[in-house]
Amino acid sequence: MPLWKVYHPVGTFTAEDKQALAKQVTEVYASIPLPKFYVVFIFEEVAKDSCFVGGELHNKFIRFKVDQIARTVPGPVLREWWVRTLDQIIAPFVKDRGYDWELSIDETPVDLWSLQGELAPPFESVAEKRWVKENKASPYSLAEKLPVNLVLAPGIADR
Repeated sequence: MPLWKVYHPVGTFTAEDKQALAKQVTEVYASIPLPKFYVVFIFEEVAKDSCFVGGELHNKFIRFKVDQIARTVPGPVLREWWVRTLDQIIAPFVKDRGYDWELSIDETPVDLWSLQGELAPPFESVAEKRWVKENKASPYSLAEKLPVNLVLAPGIADR
């Protein structure tokens, strides 16, 4: 899952802004494709005079902290592309409104994560494709852990 924590000054975002930002970012992840329900946003207001950058008061600063668990971005070129892509999506909500911002992404191993008690299915597996389609976590069999393009005789993978 990508968990987005957005630390922002009080009143920075309307309810509509929050929904629009969450929706736009979710669509980028869904294009990978990831199940949309993997994407979680938490907006946390920071009281006036409670944010300091470089030891100086900064009431126009927004911090985006992203924990990505479902996928890791391989290599420096794709990592740069990913950060720039996300910055472009958030810019209308921050840069265009006169705020300074920072975005960081932490990547946690996928095997240290569960949803509704289910471990996330492997990338491009039958189960993951079903989770994308249903937009929810649900139990899956050993056979559903296989890639969609791998066809085995019925029952072999469940042995």
